[in-house]
Amino acid sequence: MFIQTQETPNPNSLKFITGKGVSNDGPYEFLSQNQTEIPILKNILSINGVTGIFLSEDFLSVNKSQDEKWENIKHIVISHLNEYYQDGNEFIINKNNKLNDKKNYGEIENKIIKILDTKIRPAVARDGGDITFVEFKDGKVKVMLKGSCSGCPSSTLTLKQGVQNLLCHYIPEVKEVLAI
Repeated sequence: MFIQTQETPNPNSLKFITGKGVSNDGPYEFLSQNQTEIPILKNILSINGVTGIFLSEDFLSVNKSQDEKWENIKHIVISHLNEYYQDGNEFIINKNNKLNDKKNYGEIENKIIKILDTKIRPAVARDGGDITFVEFKDGKVKVMLKGSCSGCPSSTLTLKQGVQNLLCHYIPEVKEVLAI
């Protein structure tokens, strides 16, 4: 199995493309071993310098501390992933093993989520990250940046010039977008 890596705009995040499924239950982010019982994720999160993992449909991004070098982390992550998939596993997170709770949102929130899902998330995913809706209140949309987008130097620019402009264009009720 050949796992590819791809640099992201965030120098402390690296995208790992497995060529297999990663999550068929939507995106997930884990920032510590305590957040998961999945052995491969615990193993990756235990690597010295790793600060988080973001999982999408067909890739995962690993974030590291600024003082750690990728050459100390990259090959260990690839080794864990190779071993995991060689054992016959199809997904790291499988929706058949999880319950997903969906919230009921109003009309404006559903419009915001639709634009995020169809116009913004695919572009953000190309850079190894994700953006998810948190809340809409008093004209302000709160979103959470995950994966490579979390802590990326260019994320503020992307948020204001990209996400905010797009949401304000399509939904007049939106006045500002904030990352939490």
